[in-house]
Amino acid sequence: MDMSQETNLHLYSTCPQSKDIAAADYVRTVADHSRWSEEAGCTGMLIYTDNGLVDPWQVAQTAIAATERLAPLVAVQPIYMHPYWVAKQIASIAALHGRRVALNMLAGGFKNDLIALGDDTPHDDRYRRTTEYTTIVRSLLEGGPVTFEGRYYRVSNLSLAPSLPRELRPEILISGSSDAGIQAARDIGAVAIRYPKPAEQEVGAEDLSGLSCGVRVGIVAREDAAEAWRVAAERFPATRQGAIRHALAMKVSDSAWHRQLSDLDERPAGPDSPYWLGPFQNYKTFCPYLVGSHEEVAAELARYLRKGHRTVILDIVPDAAEFAHIRTAFDRALEMVSHDRLAA
Repeated sequence: MDMSQETNLHLYSTCPQSKDIAAADYVRTVADHSRWSEEAGCTGMLIYTDNGLVDPWQVAQTAIAATERLAPLVAVQPIYMHPYWVAKQIASIAALHGRRVALNMLAGGFKNDLIALGDDTPHDDRYRRTTEYTTIVRSLLEGGPVTFEGRYYRVSNLSLAPSLPRELRPEILISGSSDAGIQAARDIGAVAIRYPKPAEQEVGAEDLSGLSCGVRVGIVAREDAAEAWRVAAERFPATRQGAIRHALAMKVSDSAWHRQLSDLDERPAGPDSPYWLGPFQNYKTFCPYLVGSHEEVAAELARYLRKGHRTVILDIVPDAAEFAHIRTAFDRALEMVSHDRLAA
């Protein structure tokens, strides 16, 4: 059962990247992760895009074929394609499969990718460009001829065929760690996704004047906290090479969230907190992790939920058994939040 059908929580998994899987195995891997995600109650699955990966819309087709309701959360890089093409993809998938997709709008990317594409647009201007881009996509999907005159895009009396049924309009997400990202989320009506600090230090919907918001985290949870930390340390060993790669990436990045997390200690909330930046600081992944017992992880998740973060994007989950542990933590977190409401 999709968690969003029972609660207002939207949980997205993340699809493994094609660069990390043998080509002969990748279609099967995508199908497996899609099924595991659906069985765990995920609303959808994030599919990355960058210069070194296969096309995310092709991957989305594999995810749809393997599942009954899972929504591919397709990362969209504006400099790759015209906004009309994105709207056409969404409408075509709806017409052919009766399925919804979601959009993860990008404003940046790996610096070397942008340089290779001849894009030297400054950080905040990239968010303005993505705002124009997404405005055209959304307007096309809502129907009617679209005329738009902006700094980066211009269309005149543009219509979309086939049209998109209202019930299949996509949820739209965008990074909301910088002021420019938050403003873009407001302008396009998107969910602002943050790479969060520990829950007690993280801003919430109230701090963002009611803006829809969410977080991206990895999770390793077990019944016993010591076992969870053992698994996490084995999966993400600290290495000197990883720390050097992280430091080099930090020197060339203009990402607000990258700077914010890099300024924190590995366990900034203290040794008893499940919040852990070890994988991020060793260049193993790009988000914080929550590690501990099901109850400890659930308590931290509940703190994010209480602050209004109703969308959660998970880091790549290795197998179906790990999805089961994550679902247990989320079920307990939702019980905690529900108990709060009943007690109020």
